[in-house]
Amino acid sequence: MNPTAFRLAQRTSRLTPSMIRELMKLMGRPGLVSLGGGLPSADGFPAEPLREASQRVLAQTPREALQYGTTEGLPALREWVAQRLLQRGLAIHAAQVLITSGSQQGLDLVAKLLLEGGTQVAVESPTYLGALQAFAPYEADAVEVACDEAGPLPERLHEVADARALYLLPNFQNPTGRCIPQARRVQIAAQAQALGLPLIEDDPYGDLWFDRAPPAPVAAHWPQGTVYLGSFSKILAPGLRLGYAVAPAPVYDLLVQAKQAADLHSGMFAQHLVVDLLHTGMLDTHLDDVRARYRLGRDAMAQALHTHMRDLATWQVPQGGMFFWLTLPRQIDAARLLPLAIEQGVSFVPGVAFFATTPMHHALRLSFVTEPAERIAQGVATLAQLVRRALANQSGQAQ
Repeated sequence: MNPTAFRLAQRTSRLTPSMIRELMKLMGRPGLVSLGGGLPSADGFPAEPLREASQRVLAQTPREALQYGTTEGLPALREWVAQRLLQRGLAIHAAQVLITSGSQQGLDLVAKLLLEGGTQVAVESPTYLGALQAFAPYEADAVEVACDEAGPLPERLHEVADARALYLLPNFQNPTGRCIPQARRVQIAAQAQALGLPLIEDDPYGDLWFDRAPPAPVAAHWPQGTVYLGSFSKILAPGLRLGYAVAPAPVYDLLVQAKQAADLHSGMFAQHLVVDLLHTGMLDTHLDDVRARYRLGRDAMAQALHTHMRDLATWQVPQGGMFFWLTLPRQIDAARLLPLAIEQGVSFVPGVAFFATTPMHHALRLSFVTEPAERIAQGVATLAQLVRRALANQSGQAQ
């Protein structure tokens, strides 16, 4: 077929490939120490419980699990989400829960409702790359809200008051790993409410805490003005492609209609599978195992960074999640460093990918969950050598 027969919409010019998705293509490369991807550890997937749940579902409810379902999602799963969020400090009704095909779809649906050409969406600096990609096709401009090491600055929200919404990840943020303190959450919610600035709260990492659970969601302090997104990808398995959106009416009804037009409903077999699995009571024990595994990775990376890069970079040790955020000397361009790193057998994500308007070229993100401790140490040592070499080369050129 002649490709010129396709007259593409102008908005397709805003579609860009994900640097992280491109890095994933390299993950099968022999010997590569992968510190770049945002994948959960496959070693932590509950494969055997899922196999057993699959057998039960196909034996007990095969017609329902393999048939079309309601757009809103399986009632038992929506009720479980409501009860789980109540334990986290967010009181909602199951009728407010929409099951989505991963929380990434939730981002797309919210963007479809709120954004259009000539509008703005406010984001943290830096922010989740996938959110920037989800927002881009709807032709709004992403604008950055001022942040510090604790998250968005409430006193600066007035600078983005004209935005259709503020998107934020309060818990163990991707890419920085930071967790917004309780007092800051209350302040953000209060200021956003005063400005009439809706919030999109994305929370895929909230269960991945190491020492203590994070504070209640920001949505708990302004539920009428917040769309809250969650996911089963990081706590069970991303291949299930299940997440959820919690929204106030009438936004909820419009989200349902938008999802109905997009894919009718999320996979019913996966929903039945997860409900069966959750009702066995295995989740908390499973999460304890995942947290212990990730804590070991975090500790290994913290030690490796201290050993090899304490004079080359600055970072905060995350208290949960999957990532370290490194700030290198200003003369280092992490994007230019990446091809050299891959040649030497280690990958990372340059920080420039996570900014809407004012990129930091001398920052990068490292993941500590997909490699064992000894390979984390190997990868960090290699990265340190590359940074030292780049600094030495620049010093030599300056002389």
